[in-house]
Amino acid sequence: MSAPLIVSIPHSLGREEAKRRLKTGLSRATSRLPILQVDQERWDDSRMNFRVRALGQAAHGHVDVADDHVKVEVTLPFLLQHFAEMAQAAIRERGKLLLTRK
Repeated sequence: MSAPLIVSIPHSLGREEAKRRLKTGLSRATSRLPILQVDQERWDDSRMNFRVRALGQAAHGHVDVADDHVKVEVTLPFLLQHFAEMAQAAIRERGKLLLTRK
């Protein structure tokens, strides 16, 4: 199994507001990326466990929401390892958009 892809995204929203935004953000993000679909999303306090599918391959991971940052950890299957850098950049960019004050 490969090493997980880890992205840390700072924010100044507080834990509850960051969680609220992330709960709606995953479904919106996947609606804009037709190659990505959510198979599972389960919240346990401030951690979201998820499984997504892209290009016929399943990836799983979790999101930990803290008062000042969000940590995303995803384990990609071997066939998606080639897209790891692109996935990391996309997670970071989308996360910053969701967690920026408005």
